[in-house]
Amino acid sequence: MGVETAAVSLSRRRATLGTGGAAHFVHDGLADSLYVLLPLWAQGFGISHAQVGVLKMAFSGGLSAFQLPAGFLAERWGERVVLALGTAAAGLGFVLLGFAGGFAGLLLCLLLTGLGSGVQHPLASSVVSKAYDTGPRRAALGTYNFAGDLGKVAVPPLIAALAVAVGWRTGAVSYGLAAMAAGLALYLVLRRLGVGGPAAPPTESAETPRAGGWGLRDRRGFAALSAISVVDSAVRTPFLTFVPFLLIAKGAQVEAVGYALALIFAGGAAGKLICGLAAERVGIVRTVVLTEVATGAGILVLVYLPLGWALALLPLVGAALNGTSSVLYGTVGDFVAAARRSRAFGLFYTLGIGAGALSPVAFGLLSDHSGIEKTLLVLGCVAFLTLPLCQVLRPSLAAAGAAPE
Repeated sequence: MGVETAAVSLSRRRATLGTGGAAHFVHDGLADSLYVLLPLWAQGFGISHAQVGVLKMAFSGGLSAFQLPAGFLAERWGERVVLALGTAAAGLGFVLLGFAGGFAGLLLCLLLTGLGSGVQHPLASSVVSKAYDTGPRRAALGTYNFAGDLGKVAVPPLIAALAVAVGWRTGAVSYGLAAMAAGLALYLVLRRLGVGGPAAPPTESAETPRAGGWGLRDRRGFAALSAISVVDSAVRTPFLTFVPFLLIAKGAQVEAVGYALALIFAGGAAGKLICGLAAERVGIVRTVVLTEVATGAGILVLVYLPLGWALALLPLVGAALNGTSSVLYGTVGDFVAAARRSRAFGLFYTLGIGAGALSPVAFGLLSDHSGIEKTLLVLGCVAFLTLPLCQVLRPSLAAAGAAPE
């Protein structure tokens, strides 16, 4: 009987991970197809690089703004309800993009899409993290992140192909409708699994959260981890926003940009999976240092390469660029009580995604003033700011028994 119960528990864990991964696939497909659409909008609507940054900020700002409310709402209504409604809202925003007539319309639609997508990271991460609370959590979250990168690999080339064949509006509407259907499917599957329902009120015997109900066991560790995430996001999002413009300046066409993004995200998918596993074996700090050094160096080299060599380098840059996040996401649980994990993930993602929301505007202004090449050179140097933060994180990881090396 005990063996049968363990088998059921393992099956439920895997199904929960698969469902969380599916949510990540859908939402990352929405988010990262924007990197194909932004150059098309810049050409079609005659908008500047700074305005491109504002459009990206509208999406990322909405994404960031709803992280914390999503965590609070999930404590009352359950992750599955909020996750399903947010996914449907994000899909609706993408459908409405197909009818936008200019910069203002795009801005509003992207804000709605971002607000809807704000539920995915904290709630799907929380569901997976809770399912693997006594198991290989970092590896599970690495797999969850790998599923998101599969969406990044698959959807942007699809949108690029649809943009060439039938127009970007049709592509946006089609994927938006698919996302709305996915919202319903996520709810039904999680309800069947009995996962993601409203949280039970904490009892006196339960693990008592500290820090005003945030459940932070180690403020210094959580702050250092969040600071690394802020710098990482402040590099990753502007890079993905403006690398298509760099490639176009090197002579790439729209189809080639979609292919290039697929190369970045394919590398990112592998990087997230490998780094999530590597952190369990070689240590958290060592893994983060290696990925951040590779990210900064890769961006600097990319600026000077011709188009063909740049395309060849993109998977390696993508692996380093996205690999760090699996390690960071999987480490949040080491500093946070399980009873408050949804809101703590919400806080963590708010800080990181907020940096990702503001940084494209800053780098867009720099690009309009100094050119795309100089902008990416500055961006590559910013990645190295994570290195001293890793040393701040090290003592907290050791105290938590998380193998910092």
